[in-house]
Amino acid sequence: MKLKKIIIVLIALGFYSLSNAQERGLPIYKDYLTDNWYLIHPSMAGASNYDKIRVTGRQAWFDVDDAPNLQTISANFRAGENVGLGGIFFNDANGRFSQVGGYLTFAYHLQLTGRNSVLNQLSFGASIGVIEESLDETDIDIVNNPDPIIYGVEQSETFFNVDIGVSYNYQDFFIHTTVKNIINQDRQIFSERFENDNQRQYLISSGYNFYLRNPKWSLQPSFMFQYKEFTEEANIDINAKVFYELENNNRVWGGLSYRGSFDGAEYSSDGTSVDSQKLSNISPFLGFTFNNRFVIAYTYTYQTNDIVLTNSGFHQLTLGYNFGKRSEKYKCNCPAVNY
Repeated sequence: MKLKKIIIVLIALGFYSLSNAQERGLPIYKDYLTDNWYLIHPSMAGASNYDKIRVTGRQAWFDVDDAPNLQTISANFRAGENVGLGGIFFNDANGRFSQVGGYLTFAYHLQLTGRNSVLNQLSFGASIGVIEESLDETDIDIVNNPDPIIYGVEQSETFFNVDIGVSYNYQDFFIHTTVKNIINQDRQIFSERFENDNQRQYLISSGYNFYLRNPKWSLQPSFMFQYKEFTEEANIDINAKVFYELENNNRVWGGLSYRGSFDGAEYSSDGTSVDSQKLSNISPFLGFTFNNRFVIAYTYTYQTNDIVLTNSGFHQLTLGYNFGKRSEKYKCNCPAVNY
């Protein structure tokens, strides 16, 4: 029974790592749903009528030592009529593996109609990132428990990569596509564990904003699909976000997101039969915007799989500030650009 429990725990940890950890660069969680599309799509730098600063903190499993945690700070703004600029700094840790890095972004926005009140914007963006990743195995006893893939030292390396993306915002409709880590590079830390250093990842997000019967309420269904080229992993987020307009440019918003994978991780709990479990989680979130300036939001992620390490979930807090309003709002229900 003890062996069985150990195997199940290792499966849960391995499956989580397969889905989120050891990504080269900024991991992709649900940050974008808390008014932070720029964090995953470089083409959204400077796309809004407001310049934006966002700070996020994410912590998993408070009852587990060295659990995954992530902190980010990002800013993006419009520089002139068409140019958007941005920057991201992040710190990501997951057990023995950690990353610290930053990105600088250049975006260019084309308004495809002569009427300033109509949103019809095509955007291109590119981010250059510098990341230092570390793997700490110093506390592993390799003398009494030798393993050819464990070195018993702390390894680190620094590298750069590039993300590129395109966005199209037309009134209430939006679509974003991004390719992350487009450059193959030597990866010394995992050189004997992975035969390929390809960390390329493809993202596509799209959605539509609907006014409900009461004009103070609006609904934004959306999805995000991501695909990792080397491992051929794919998953999708299905999202529903609701906005309610209050007095004095205040609004409350929230919703629900479901993430599911198309591929499962195989495991055996008895040493003979082989089962498979797919990534599955749900994330309710709630946020407030005060006077179109200050943003605060909370996101909770709950794993719905049968085999998990703990049920304590993932907690994320987002703080934001909007400034430098450039023009009047577009005549559409398009919060990512109007606010």
